[in-house]
Amino acid sequence: MNQHGGDASLLRRLNSAAVLRVLRNRTAAATLTELAQQVQVSRPTVETIMDELLEQGWAEECGQERGQRGRPAKRYRFRASAGRVLGLSVGAYRLQAVGVDLSGQVTQSRKAAIFPDMTADERLDAIERFVADCSEELGQRPMAVGVGTTGVVDGTGRVVKSSVLPGWSGLPLQEELSGRISAPVVVENDVRLAVLAEQWRGAAVERMDVLYLFAGNRMSLGMLIGGKPYRGAHSASGEIAEHATGLWQVFGPAMDFATAVEPGELRSPAQAAEFAFDKAAAGDPRAAEAVTALAVGLAESLVTVVGPFDPEMVIIGGSLSSGGALLVDPIQEHLNRTCLYPPEVVASGLGSDSVAIGAARLALEHTESDIALAHKPDIATV
Repeated sequence: MNQHGGDASLLRRLNSAAVLRVLRNRTAAATLTELAQQVQVSRPTVETIMDELLEQGWAEECGQERGQRGRPAKRYRFRASAGRVLGLSVGAYRLQAVGVDLSGQVTQSRKAAIFPDMTADERLDAIERFVADCSEELGQRPMAVGVGTTGVVDGTGRVVKSSVLPGWSGLPLQEELSGRISAPVVVENDVRLAVLAEQWRGAAVERMDVLYLFAGNRMSLGMLIGGKPYRGAHSASGEIAEHATGLWQVFGPAMDFATAVEPGELRSPAQAAEFAFDKAAAGDPRAAEAVTALAVGLAESLVTVVGPFDPEMVIIGGSLSSGGALLVDPIQEHLNRTCLYPPEVVASGLGSDSVAIGAARLALEHTESDIALAHKPDIATV
């Protein structure tokens, strides 16, 4: 008898999950009959499930329409405001958060300055305070917090290695933050989250095989293979090692141009590139030459990856995305000449928000199992 009871309970939960999944994925409200047809269960079963989902706050009634026989048919939709998740980007100089509701709509954006020479504990304290501030602004605790950070991040959320943030190597970041934040925490490499964001809200929507080049104060790759961010055997996919000739040799033309124009101004490679972009956009022919040389250097490096990977799209992200067509067009032209199947090359439109948006998507994915089981949402105010 206990076995039968367990089977019935499991079936109810599975049916509830199916109904809620249909509601989440629909763009329009649904009647009980429509839900029963899509889930392939009886109408009375759906009616009972909907009563529970309404009581628990996961669904809401949104008006009626006349049925074929003149009887009003109630319509229902997923209640996206039932909860929020938070996506967080942890960089050397800045914390950035994006809050989204359960339909993925952005409801909050917030930034805070931090410092590269912080100890690990100081950075963890800053993250804890930042999440608390975001929660207070939201008016409710997030159902989950996704975190994107630089470095090699394994499947448990541990930072295996980081050359950017002091004390970050070997840090069980997901575990540490879970002890400080009153919500489930999931941690992933920032560039893998950036390519996830592009697939969800950016240039790569409905794309399955994508190469994302992050180029700013560091350079790394994100790869979407078969619709999923690729981690690699050691969770180090996309990490670009130091080249014998120097990682930033490709930025040489932009740095030479910036130094020639303003000899007394010290700029990082990324800052020099942005300076050249601005001057080229204003019509400076020397700047345009420097930008084209930078683009060709990037394209020559990309060919070694594009050939064996065979992506359908290459996205230029990070600070170099501000170059737009000035950078993208020469890269596209080079790949068209050298690749058997040249991918489409685009500049990211998400800018500095990409990692936080990807982290929010990761947090949403984490909540899906809880939502599917129709747990009552936590709407307690902070």
